[in-house]
Amino acid sequence: MASYSRQDVLRILEIGSRQLQGWERAGLIPHLRSYTFRDLGQLRTLRALREEAISAASIRQSIQAMKAVSGMTNPLLEACVVRTGARLAFRHRGAMVDPIRRQLLFDFERADRIDRPIAPEKILARPAPPGPRRGGSRRSVEGMFLAAVEAEECGNRRRALKLYEQILALEPAHAAACINLGTLHFHLRDFVRSERFYRRAIEADPAYALAYFDLGNVLDEVERLDESIAAYRKAVTLAPSYADAHYNLALAYERTGQYRPALRHWQAYVKIDQSGPWADHARGQIRKLLSREPLAIAWRAEHFVARGRGKAKLVVV
Repeated sequence: MASYSRQDVLRILEIGSRQLQGWERAGLIPHLRSYTFRDLGQLRTLRALREEAISAASIRQSIQAMKAVSGMTNPLLEACVVRTGARLAFRHRGAMVDPIRRQLLFDFERADRIDRPIAPEKILARPAPPGPRRGGSRRSVEGMFLAAVEAEECGNRRRALKLYEQILALEPAHAAACINLGTLHFHLRDFVRSERFYRRAIEADPAYALAYFDLGNVLDEVERLDESIAAYRKAVTLAPSYADAHYNLALAYERTGQYRPALRHWQAYVKIDQSGPWADHARGQIRKLLSREPLAIAWRAEHFVARGRGKAKLVVV
């Protein structure tokens, strides 16, 4: 893989050393000694955004929010960035997403061929890892997957189901097709099939955080809360910045009367998602849980702190 020095990057992108250092200080990119072609793509995107006078803070908040709602590692590379006022939206798999507001936006550029936006679950789908195949080329499978997503976008659920099933007949370990089939059956309230496909996605790709998250949702729906908690916990283990998994895990813990772990995950959520109605609800739950006397004591200092002569008391830390 070709590598580029810092001087190469400055020359190719026609930016100054201070600009590059500023992006590093702002936490938009890591400090590197050499860069790959993919790194150059990210830097070009940053340059274009800064040329449009979007602040570094706004870019950073949008990237962090997209990571939280999608599980993406690098949204600047894995999705198309679109300016919406002072913030950023991301176009991915046919959807336009405002990650800070957690809203799907109307995509005017695609309005002529899409009747409705793609379901939020599809935003998180990723290509399947290499696995056993029963026939058919990778190109044909990818074409069928795109056609299935397009069918969903147009509301043709029957065609989407058929295409996803055909994909799995050709490539049984296609985790994204399993996820999308699971979600279609979830919306049809066929929770038995939904669970089956989510578990199949996990079997195909054990590191797929979204599969565990969706499995947690269907288990919660059928009141298997202990199993739901285990699935959510696996999701946040695989993707610690997965805000929605922390949120649902906190809710599940509360429903089972486990208030201390619920509190931890509410607090983890608001560290990732700091604004919006869901963050406000999480803060309200934190205040409510901390008002419970046993929890209030548990979240104070673990030892006595002496104040003054011969006196000691607990202090909140």
